[in-house]
Amino acid sequence: QVQLVESGGGLVQPGGSLRLNCTASGFTFSNYAMNWYRQLPRQPPGKGRELVAAIGRGGVHTLYGDSVKGRFTISRDDSKNTLYLQMNDLKVEDTAVYYCNAPISGTSHWGQGSQVTVSS
Repeated sequence: QVQLVESGGGLVQPGGSLRLNCTASGFTFSNYAMNWYRQLPRQPPGKGRELVAAIGRGGVHTLYGDSVKGRFTISRDDSKNTLYLQMNDLKVEDTAVYYCNAPISGTSHWGQGSQVTVSS
């Protein structure tokens, strides 16, 4: 079955950096686009997870949410079945649970989430 396991979250000061990893198994990783989402704390009812970044097959095409453009970089290593999110110049408002996402044949698969806390 599809499994997505995130790692790399933690506590960092404003202006710092973190890299999230997502190790995938149970499907042919290189065949699918992949995404990072985040769930912000205290979100109003009905507001779901926010798309942070997306990457296409082969890693050629990427897309970023407006709030992270120029600070975050999504990448993938198909030889390791791993998705990355390099986060630089982190801000307090980046505090969230970050999720790896794989849309496969009409079904959206999620990792367990990784907490990122930006605080001084």
